[in-house]
Amino acid sequence: MATATENTVLEAQARVAGTKNDARRVRVDGKVPAVLYGAGKEALSVSLDPRQVSRILHSQTGYNTIFDLALDGGERTKAMIVDWQYEPIKGALLHIDLKRIAMDQTLTVNVPIVLKGEAAGVKQQGGILEQILREVEIECLPSDIPASIEADVSELVFGKVFRVSDLPHNEKLKFLTDPNQPVATVISVKEEEVATPEAVAAEAGAGPAEPEVIKKGKQEAGEEGAEPAAEKAEKPEKKEKK
Repeated sequence: MATATENTVLEAQARVAGTKNDARRVRVDGKVPAVLYGAGKEALSVSLDPRQVSRILHSQTGYNTIFDLALDGGERTKAMIVDWQYEPIKGALLHIDLKRIAMDQTLTVNVPIVLKGEAAGVKQQGGILEQILREVEIECLPSDIPASIEADVSELVFGKVFRVSDLPHNEKLKFLTDPNQPVATVISVKEEEVATPEAVAAEAGAGPAEPEVIKKGKQEAGEEGAEPAAEKAEKPEKKEKK
C-alpha cells in the first residue's frame, strides 16, 4: 500500500500579508499566495510556484501528500495542502492553505476508496456495480497515510452490500467513518419503457391545445407577431359589450 509521504520539495518565498492588491501583485509575478500555519507556530504568508502545487495536487496521493516545504529564509518543515481555491473561469490557482505537520502526531484525513475486481453480480447476474461511498475518514500517523484504500468487490452479488467494515483494516489505521456505511452494491438493469404509437397519440391529444398556442404566440411574438395582433383585436369587442 503506497503512502502519502513523498520526497517532494515545495519552495516558498516569504511575503508581506496585506490587501487584495498585494495578493494580485503576487499572481502577476507568476506566483500564488499562500498561508502556512500549524505546529504551534505563528501563521506565515508565503508565495508558491503554482506549477509545483499542481504537480502535488494531481499526483497519486493528491492533497494528502506530505512534502518538504523549503522557505527562502532557511526554515524547512514537513507540510501538506489543506485547502486551495481556483479561479472559476480560467482555472488558475488563487490561494493555498498549508499546514505544518508533526510526523509523530496523528492526523485525520479522507482517503479515496478504489474498487477492485469484477463483482459476481455483474459478471454472472448481469447487474451494474454502484459505488456509494468514495472516501473514508481515518486517523493515523502522517507516514502511514495510504494513497487509497482498496475494496475487493469480486464476491459482491445481488442483495449484498459492501460496507466500511469490509474494507481492509490494520493497527496503523483508525477508521472514523461509520462501519455500517455502504460502500458499494450491485443493482439491476432497469429496462426503459418504450412508448407505443397509440400512447404517444393519446398523450398528444390529452393536453389542452389552446393554452399551448397562446403560450407559443407570446414566446414568438418578436418573430411572427400574428397571434399578439389577434389578442389586441379582442379588446375593442369587450369594450363595446360594456
